[in-house]
Amino acid sequence: MTVLRLGTRASALATTQSGLVADLIRQRLGREVELVTITTEGDVNAAPLATLGGTGVFVSALRDALLRGEVDVAVHSLKDLPTAPADGIALAAVPVREDPRDVVVARDGLTLGELPHGSRVGTGSPRRAAQLEALGLGLDVSGVRGNVDTRIGKVASGEYDAVLLARAGLARLGRLDDATEVLDPLQMLPAPGQGALAIECRTDDTDLARGLAALDDAATRAAVTAERAVLATLEAGCSAPLGALAEVVEGEDGDELWVRAVALSHDGGLSVRRSATGPVADAAGVGHRLASDMLADGAADLMEAPVRKQQA
Repeated sequence: MTVLRLGTRASALATTQSGLVADLIRQRLGREVELVTITTEGDVNAAPLATLGGTGVFVSALRDALLRGEVDVAVHSLKDLPTAPADGIALAAVPVREDPRDVVVARDGLTLGELPHGSRVGTGSPRRAAQLEALGLGLDVSGVRGNVDTRIGKVASGEYDAVLLARAGLARLGRLDDATEVLDPLQMLPAPGQGALAIECRTDDTDLARGLAALDDAATRAAVTAERAVLATLEAGCSAPLGALAEVVEGEDGDELWVRAVALSHDGGLSVRRSATGPVADAAGVGHRLASDMLADGAADLMEAPVRKQQA
């Protein structure tokens, strides 16, 4: 049996995540796997993501390699995937999700609430920036790019007092001890799909697609489907201040899906926040209806405000 070639970005986090998927494939499918590193535009261009076109800058090169037959499988952070289907490519599996919450990495072990007024807090995410501003803590929210080590290093060097990161990335890298606070979703809703991985293959590789389906986690798939339906209905990308989180919870008649979402102006001064519940089997419908209610309340107008300047 031939070795499966798994396409991955070259960063430490990406190769770690892809290594986890490779181990799952070896254990569940009994296939040997080799990692093939692919350089994406988001890896080589340090400009703010919004100016690069945002959604898809970490994905397109991997998908192109997949379609050219250079790799058999591609692994992405699911939050990076555009919501529109890609011709010739199947989302074969979404494994069990890591904790999707955001964390603070701050000097001196501080939490957000303990940071002095005017402290410089770094994030490259308009979603995080807007929600930080909405908390009204008087922080100096500044743009930042770079991998996990680079961002944490900016705190250690004193360039920033704190940075915000995804907990999932720190967990996968074994660096959770660097987090000084895990943010409650009531304060900071994560990005749609945050903490989840996407495993893609070619649609015409039907045997492989069937095998990879064994790695799919039904609860995670339902949650991210609802979140991405919110994203698609609001026609928002990674440059939009939008957070969404769906969870499968126990209802009166069995499991149901609970979805929360927030759309904000870029300065965090205005927001539309809604939640909804519905059948797990209708995950896309639940997310779509929630987003439609948000649109009726003016969510699109909020997110269309000019994007704040981000530092490279």
